[in-house]
Amino acid sequence: MDPGHDTAKSCDATVTLAFSILGKRWNGMIVDVLGGGPLSFVALRRAVPGISDAMLSDRLTELADANLLSRRVDPGPPVTVAYALTEGGEQLIPVLAQLGQWASANLTVAAKAAAE
Repeated sequence: MDPGHDTAKSCDATVTLAFSILGKRWNGMIVDVLGGGPLSFVALRRAVPGISDAMLSDRLTELADANLLSRRVDPGPPVTVAYALTEGGEQLIPVLAQLGQWASANLTVAAKAAAE
């Protein structure tokens, strides 16, 4: 393809939509962790090192709004809240596994360190 030619492929709208959610820091990691089953807020915070309470709360709200996870309140006592993947969220688990395999095979240690 001629680099000076203006026939570059445009980004697919569905890819743009997917990355509008999954491209945000922490979202993919939260979905990946929830792939192991429902977790409480505290368990999620422990499973995603470096995320603040406020950021985790914001990301959980975004993921719920995108219908990738659900929030279940058990009135207790004590009151507990559990987060779990929806069917749509579950469908992302194999995609995230493939992405992790690709990263392991193709990203350098320096790139991995820069992402942390």
